[in-house]
Amino acid sequence: MSRPIRVIVWILFFLATAYVAILILLWSQQGRLLYPAPRAIGPTTGGFEQISYRTEDGLSLEAGYRAAKPGKPTLIYFHGNGTDWVSSVVATDRLVRAGYGVLAAEYRGYRGNPGTPNEEGLYRDGRAALGYLSAKGIAENEIVIVGNSIGSGVAVQMARETNPRALVLISPFASLSELVGEKFRWLPTGLLLRDKYENAARLADIRSGILILHGDADSLIAHAHAEQLAAANPRTRLELFAGAGHDLAWHDETEEAILRFLHEPIDEEGNS
Repeated sequence: MSRPIRVIVWILFFLATAYVAILILLWSQQGRLLYPAPRAIGPTTGGFEQISYRTEDGLSLEAGYRAAKPGKPTLIYFHGNGTDWVSSVVATDRLVRAGYGVLAAEYRGYRGNPGTPNEEGLYRDGRAALGYLSAKGIAENEIVIVGNSIGSGVAVQMARETNPRALVLISPFASLSELVGEKFRWLPTGLLLRDKYENAARLADIRSGILILHGDADSLIAHAHAEQLAAANPRTRLELFAGAGHDLAWHDETEEAILRFLHEPIDEEGNS
C-alpha cells in the first residue's frame, strides 16, 4: 500500500472513530442535554405556596400553587427545560392578577426533586400534578393546561388524557425527534433519541380549545413547528409574534393573548 493511500485510510479511520465517539457521547449524555435543570434554587415569589404531590412511581415532588379566586379556572403550567417552577410565577403574574389560580408544576430532577427526568417520567409528574388539583376538588373543565417549550410535550399528553377547559402551548415543537433532527442533520437522531414527544401526532385527539403562541424570530424552535401543530387540529388558534424569540413565555403580550382566549365563551364541546 502506497504512503498516500495509507494516509487516506488513517484519515478515514480517524473520522469514523470520531463519528462513533460522538454517537456514543450523545446517546449516553442526551438526558443532560435535553433536561439542563438549573443548579441554583431561588426563593419562591408571587404569593405561591410550596406544595408537594406524589407520583405513581413513588416520587414526592415539590412545586408551587396559588388558589384561584371564586369562579375562576386554574392553570397548570409546565415550564421549559432550563428553568424551574418559579419561572412559571413570572410567566403568569397577569393571569394571577385576573383571578386565575396557578399550579406551577415541577419535574423530577428539578429544583432539588428526586428522580431523573425523561419523557415517561415527566408524564407521571404531570399526572401527579393533575391529581393534586383533583384532590382539591377542581374539575377537569376548570383546568387550563399550559406548556412552554419542552413543557408543551407534557401539556399535550395531559390534555390528551383528560378533558381540560383549554390547552395553551407556548413556543412548542411538532415533535422533539423532528426538532433534534433539524439541528443535527448529519446524525441518525431518530435512532439515538429516546424521548420523542410526538406532539403533532397527538394533538388531533384533543377535544378542548387550543391556543398556540410562537415568536417568528425563535431561533431554537422555528415557528414552522407551531404551524404544523395548528394544522393538526381544527380547534386550534395560532398567534405569531413578530420579532419574538424563544423567551416568548415571559412577554406581557403572551399573557394578554391567553387572557383574551380564556375570556371568550366556551361551547359544549370545549371550543372557544
